[in-house]
Amino acid sequence: METALLLAQFSATGSIAGWLSLGVRDNILHPSVNETYTAEVMDMTRMRTEFPAQFAEVAHRAVSDRRTQLLAFRLIVVIELATVVLLWVGATALAMALFGFALPETARALAILGATAFTTIWAGFLIVGNHFSYWFCHEGAQNTHYQMTLWGLGTLILLAQTA
Repeated sequence: METALLLAQFSATGSIAGWLSLGVRDNILHPSVNETYTAEVMDMTRMRTEFPAQFAEVAHRAVSDRRTQLLAFRLIVVIELATVVLLWVGATALAMALFGFALPETARALAILGATAFTTIWAGFLIVGNHFSYWFCHEGAQNTHYQMTLWGLGTLILLAQTA
């Protein structure tokens, strides 16, 4: 049972590590793809245009300073990169535990740190997005953030299991 559980935990941790690694890669190599939308959410650009009456009530929340928007995006990328490292350390430790080269408890603890960081990123996007009322015009992003938060939570639940 322990082997099957470690294999499932490795697979779950490695999957979110792989998924986020691709996102970090794109954010580093092609920053304008995501940075544009980060700035748009912070500026509340779509809401301003599509829902002017509602925007007027929360316009004070908009962050239109380009330097602040870029700084926020770069901070996100740094946090994502650190999370990717934690996730791969956890996945590697789980693989080592599968073959008897690491303690399963230590491997799970390392993977839990990475999965917690992963979940926190997406929960953070939901919280900050809520501040900028992004549900008005960025429903796709909000839905992705919910799904990633749930994926992280599911991984955390699996990692909390012991044989």
